[in-house]
Amino acid sequence: QVQLVESGGGLVQPGESLRLTCTTSGYIFRINAMGWCRQAPGKQRELVAGITSGGSTYYADSAKGRFTISRDNAKNTVYLQMNSLKPEDTAVYYCNLDRVPDSLRRNYWGQGTQVTVSS
Repeated sequence: QVQLVESGGGLVQPGESLRLTCTTSGYIFRINAMGWCRQAPGKQRELVAGITSGGSTYYADSAKGRFTISRDNAKNTVYLQMNSLKPEDTAVYYCNLDRVPDSLRRNYWGQGTQVTVSS
């Protein structure tokens, strides 16, 4: 069964760190770019960081310098290391394919993992 599962979210204070993990199954995830998106209440889902199958990375301006995306194809896993977290980073975080048609990507949205940054 082709799927992906996000984990690692939680409640942290401003300035702290979290590492999100996306565990995938299926060849389709190894050969495509993968991305971490987030959706805050009342806002649209936005791409935070992406990584190509070859390991090139790209980030939203809000994530540059604080977040690092990586992947381990041998473990079918994609990570998002988030440092210096801010209250505005509070959202549900999702991983999924990136740089593919939405008609393909929409088949794989998971439950996401909640990140809450609050003092």
